[in-house]
Amino acid sequence: MRTGIVTLPLHYGKAPPWLFKRMVSLVREVITLLIIELGRKAVLEKLSDPGWFQALGCTLGFDWHSSGLTTTVCGAIKEGVKGLEKEFGLFIAGGKGKTSRQTPTEIEQAGPFLSTRPEDLIYASRMSAKVDSSGLQDGYQIYHHTFVFTREGTWAVIQQGMNQETGYARRYHWLSEGLDDFVCEPHQAICSEKKGEALNLVADESEEARKVSATLAKEYPEKLVTQLKRLQELKLPSRHHIDLEDINPERLFTIFCRTYESQPENFECLLGMPGVGPKTIRALSLISELVYGVSPSYRDPARFSFAHGGKDGHPYPVDRLTYDQSIDVLHQAVLKAKIGRKDKVEAIKRLRRFVRE
Repeated sequence: MRTGIVTLPLHYGKAPPWLFKRMVSLVREVITLLIIELGRKAVLEKLSDPGWFQALGCTLGFDWHSSGLTTTVCGAIKEGVKGLEKEFGLFIAGGKGKTSRQTPTEIEQAGPFLSTRPEDLIYASRMSAKVDSSGLQDGYQIYHHTFVFTREGTWAVIQQGMNQETGYARRYHWLSEGLDDFVCEPHQAICSEKKGEALNLVADESEEARKVSATLAKEYPEKLVTQLKRLQELKLPSRHHIDLEDINPERLFTIFCRTYESQPENFECLLGMPGVGPKTIRALSLISELVYGVSPSYRDPARFSFAHGGKDGHPYPVDRLTYDQSIDVLHQAVLKAKIGRKDKVEAIKRLRRFVRE
């Protein structure tokens, strides 16, 4: 699958109402035409392509180099599809900040219109967020999570994390099509200009570390805490990702008790447990590496618009007249596509009647 090079410096503020209104109108026509011409699964494929997603944001008139492109475009898509979900068979859940925590509820609300179990989609949403916050510890804290899914149960995730120290954001793309494992190379793409040190337990080369971490989670909590205390006395390498200063063994004791009682059968079960976060995963990976000699991967997986202008005037101010003409032209194309599809259906029905007669 293609990946793209996307720079995402943190920008604050939001799209002005006059622009966001147009973004919603234009993206509604784009999504409608995609569904008519290619089907709703194609929408997921497009959204999981970081290059296509970035180009969409540029076409909608947002700043090509801004982290806000992710949140604003996802918000426009969600607003544009609103009221058309049953017709499209396409649903959008989640968003930025507090809205992201409403994702499970929004998935459940779509349940009566789905041909699959909402619980499976809720699990996929939760695990994708867990992987990008705990399984892959790259210095970016997730603050945006958009979950796009179809009536049949296929889905895509667009989520973003921020690094306050570097002033950059990182966007993570997921696609259910072809996803065989939540904890082994699950991403469609990861976009960020800034690479750095990362604890990557979802890399293919971390397979043994995942197995050992899951095995350790079944050990007596006292044993794990004792090993962590010993590690703190060692002279460790200078790599930031194995820094023990922010890991308190005593505070982790409660979580270790929970993992011991649950006896997770594999790393995915461990990662999915409530309360198991970055520090728990990091502590287990440290013990795996420094006590048992099984090293996780430290490979950072990140890969490194001129239609209507940009909201901050780059490359030039948004041309509102041209923008409105684009919406109108695309709307007319959608209407013609819908009419054309109706004509084809009617022709097939007439042919069937002729054959029966």
